[in-house]
Amino acid sequence: MALIALAADKGSPGVTTAAVALAAVWPRRVLLAETDPAGGDLVYRSAAAHGGPLNPNTGMLSIAATARRGLVPDQLWDHVQPLSGGLEVLVGLGISEQAAGLAGLWPTLGRAFASLADSPNAPADVIADCGRISGDTPATELFPHAALVLLVSRTEPEAIARVRDRAAALSAKLHGGPRGAATLGMPMIGVVLVADTNEAAKLSGQVNDMLVHAQTGARVVGTIADDPAGADQLAGRRRGRLEKSLLIRSARKVTSDLYQQFGAAWSMPTGPAGTDLSGHAGAGR
Repeated sequence: MALIALAADKGSPGVTTAAVALAAVWPRRVLLAETDPAGGDLVYRSAAAHGGPLNPNTGMLSIAATARRGLVPDQLWDHVQPLSGGLEVLVGLGISEQAAGLAGLWPTLGRAFASLADSPNAPADVIADCGRISGDTPATELFPHAALVLLVSRTEPEAIARVRDRAAALSAKLHGGPRGAATLGMPMIGVVLVADTNEAAKLSGQVNDMLVHAQTGARVVGTIADDPAGADQLAGRRRGRLEKSLLIRSARKVTSDLYQQFGAAWSMPTGPAGTDLSGHAGAGR
């Protein structure tokens, strides 16, 4: 299985930007799911493959009725829309009040997302943008079904302190308590830093040492470039060679490192992969 859930503790560190960037360069077929209970952004910022707007009623909102009768993983594709660059997206809720319609269904969605890689018809990995989380955020019910939970954080001291504490809390919830360097639990909890490329290596080492020392059960798995121009290109708000941007280059490095570490466990024959980056895969927040 390969469900990768991205989330943040507080603020707006760029979870959606990171999720879209990773999905755009993912080496296998991938479904990007906007699972933030507070609502998604792509329907407001991205064009559909046909050139018009995305349909806000087809996605997480429409899947709620289906999931209440049981959900076979391949049924997810009935609620997916392609973006102009080809990236396949499960559009998020419009407003947080609509999350009530998904009450009790998050584990069902988690199982379907995790099992989609095993589909005999249209297998794919799922990258889930869970937005900001807290102890009672329902999207955390997806996490036990994930292969990876990635916490996105900027590098200000307060942001690093929050991601350390959130990682420790998630480890306690998912793994039963703190763990040492040799006893990482599953799903693995990773940290993706949004950082200046000139400082990324140094900061990654420092933050990783802190996570290990605090026995959070989490590790830094990579850095995404703090690249506002690249984020605007990804959202279609700015012209340029997106594939050459620091954002996409750093996202490729993260996906390459993830596959080097976990690829054997994820190896499955899949359908066509890749996104036409010239079509601007999506938006970020």
